[in-house]
Amino acid sequence: MNSLIRLEITRALRNRKFLFFSVIYPSALFLLIAGSADATSEVDGTGLTLPTLFMISMASFGALTAVLMGNSERIAKERENGWVRQLRLTALPGRGYVLAKTASAAVVSLPCVVVVFVVAAAVKDVRLHAWQWLALTGAIWAGSLVFAALGVAIGYLATGDAVRPITMIVYFGLSMLGGLWMPTTTFPPWLRDIAEWLPTHAYAALGQSIEQSHAPHAQDLAVLAVSFVLFAGGAARLYRKDTLKA
Repeated sequence: MNSLIRLEITRALRNRKFLFFSVIYPSALFLLIAGSADATSEVDGTGLTLPTLFMISMASFGALTAVLMGNSERIAKERENGWVRQLRLTALPGRGYVLAKTASAAVVSLPCVVVVFVVAAAVKDVRLHAWQWLALTGAIWAGSLVFAALGVAIGYLATGDAVRPITMIVYFGLSMLGGLWMPTTTFPPWLRDIAEWLPTHAYAALGQSIEQSHAPHAQDLAVLAVSFVLFAGGAARLYRKDTLKA
């Protein structure tokens, strides 16, 4: 399993086009949304300025882009070109495959987070304590593992032709409803109640609590933990199911 993890990480780092897109895309969106925003006015109901709020949102969105889009499409292609069939000839368990894919995706997500932070600090003068920068980087990076596991599950659930539209629906749906593109305080009450139980909302809320120097809410941690267990378990089950079909 360790050899597969090293191989997956190496393959991810060699995909320069995907790395460039996943790193530049969230930073460009941050500048588009917060570039002309007032750096002192607070967003209602958050206690954070718009640049500070959207720094977390776009860092989370960038990590989500890297792990979800990359994993799902790559796995669907591997199923078609026979790579997964070769893995079935080994003693690799389902959880080992999921862990390898999750680890490689996590390596890709880290630069996405760091670059957004650098752009926010340099262009919009976002200032935090050193411990907050470190905690934010660790929290967003670790939280991306939830969506890496979801990407593996989608890659095994969908065919090569269907994987992209399915991933895009999940990707944009979770991003918008989870409040990564706009604060959930602007949502109607019924939609806000739904958003609070989505993993993307909990993911962004985790970073916002660090910015506010507050302890994370237990509900957000629980949503992320349960989501990871469900996504990782589903991915392992789909891997085993696909193996039985072969």
